[in-house]
Amino acid sequence: MHFPELQPLLGAWIDNFQIQLGDKYINWLTPIWILCVGALLGLAASIVLWLVAALLSKIPAIGMLAEKRTSSWIATAVLTVLLFGGALVALPMLEQRPEGAQPQAVDQNPPAGEGRPTALTQTLNRGGSLVSVLAVCFFLAMALVAVVSKRSIDETGLALTEGVLYPFSILLIAMSVFAIFGVTVVRKPSTLISSLVRYPELSLGTAQLREYEIEAPPADFTEPPTQEIDVFFRKDEIKEIVVSTNQRVEICTEPFESRSLNAAAFSASSGEDGVWRRIPNGFIPFADEEVTKLYIRNFGTKTADVKIKFRGALAHPEILAAPTFAMCAMLVYLLYFLQRSAFPKMAAIAHATAKSDISHPFFLLLTGIGVFALFLFVWVSYFTLGEDIKMLKDSSLSTILVLSIVQAVFSASTSLSEEIEGKTALTVLSKPVSRRDFVLGKFIGIAWTVGLMCVILGLWMLVWVAFKPVYEARESSEDIPTWQNCYAQMMQIVPGLVLAFMEALVMAAISIAISTRLPMLPNFLICFSIYVLGHLTPLLVQSQSVAEHVPQPVVFLAKWLATILPALDHFNIQASIAAGVEVPLLYLAWAGLYCVVYSTIAMLLALTLFEDRDLA
Repeated sequence: MHFPELQPLLGAWIDNFQIQLGDKYINWLTPIWILCVGALLGLAASIVLWLVAALLSKIPAIGMLAEKRTSSWIATAVLTVLLFGGALVALPMLEQRPEGAQPQAVDQNPPAGEGRPTALTQTLNRGGSLVSVLAVCFFLAMALVAVVSKRSIDETGLALTEGVLYPFSILLIAMSVFAIFGVTVVRKPSTLISSLVRYPELSLGTAQLREYEIEAPPADFTEPPTQEIDVFFRKDEIKEIVVSTNQRVEICTEPFESRSLNAAAFSASSGEDGVWRRIPNGFIPFADEEVTKLYIRNFGTKTADVKIKFRGALAHPEILAAPTFAMCAMLVYLLYFLQRSAFPKMAAIAHATAKSDISHPFFLLLTGIGVFALFLFVWVSYFTLGEDIKMLKDSSLSTILVLSIVQAVFSASTSLSEEIEGKTALTVLSKPVSRRDFVLGKFIGIAWTVGLMCVILGLWMLVWVAFKPVYEARESSEDIPTWQNCYAQMMQIVPGLVLAFMEALVMAAISIAISTRLPMLPNFLICFSIYVLGHLTPLLVQSQSVAEHVPQPVVFLAKWLATILPALDHFNIQASIAAGVEVPLLYLAWAGLYCVVYSTIAMLLALTLFEDRDLA
């Protein structure tokens, strides 16, 4: 299959309208532009989804699904089965190994205790993956049923102009504007877009296979003649060429008679394949962007049956951050409308809480402090002998974490404790709103507020982390780093932002439980103590388990605290992120599960404490 001819179409128009900027600015802004393309895709996809849902909601049987509990559950179950079936068909295609690829060498009999795979472990891992896919399909099914509800469509204007979706949408629109006008800044943006369009084909791992018959040379010729063979692949996508034949042949990227020093030549024979592999960051021995010819010679005595496999990969895999960001943006909208449709009373409390917190001067003050601090960290000299980028990541992630926790505790104190003391909660509960909806609505509203702060400060942090390599290269008179280097530095901190949000959610749940009984000042003191002990207790238990002559009461107290208090150190991987260590998705999944479990326990405690609270 030939790739879409985007380069000739877009290159003549888009690529020629370039602002004359230096390489350091282009390499800095290119990763940011990729994220902005994701924002544009997410915004466009959300609008298309809303238009489709608005049309479907005109059908009475579909528009009223969410209003009838039985019908909504039936529709959710049917959609879950369909989505799960489609996922079971698609996942093996995406996970299959490319044809001919060799698995990595693995010790089949590793020593005991060194990660020996067992049938039970493999079964549990596969079962956990299937359960995760099923949970995602169930959530998407519920969200789709909620979106096509007539009530959700009618309340779209209110949801977008008030509450947390208003600043979030403004942020996406601003990023979309840069995605459109940023094509004048990015060098050859059509090549990046072309990689995005090519992803569905190249992600399947298929290899292009072509067969040829190469005639044997005449008997009176000492040197076989050069013969051309027709091929088609893209220079920046080719990763490997494998040649199989029943004779001895030689292949070259240029004519043998006039080949230059940059040409690549390799041979193949019967029983031994000839292989050319692209060296990472190495020279590519092809002159044209679209390669249509290779040159071959047959050194055998018979006609050679030649099979050539061309394996390719994305030229710019960094562009995959765009659809990932787009799906995250759509997930925010789906989650918001799902809560409004499935839990209207709870969503009303959450909407009012988030709206009040976002408009509060304290939220604006904390956000302003974070924006100024993250900008200031770029120019601060840490005197780390070339490791300033690591210090920037660590200090920025810590700043976002602390500000998010302070916002969560402050919101819990003002929206729950002060409303109880001021009799506002009694007024709200005099309406058809249960205490459960009131407490859970407060938590959801605080979660939206903290999430918005993490998004704003996180995106601002990504901008300056991408700039830091360029700044350091200029300060040390080194070569300007590539935009791929800036992109890698930027994307390494995304898991840290996710974990910081999870830790803030745990502290918010604890703060709400405390706010049901205590005012703001004791709440801050207790949460501060829990935060310190939550990071220290795992270290205390570990140190006491290996230390000798430790009193048993001390060991018991440390283990008791480690059991009762949250293990916040699980969310603290700033050192690994700053050092460039890749954080696996499985770790994020387990951390998310821990966040959900402990937040649920804290909210059950909050409901228990609030249930018998005298509000009069």
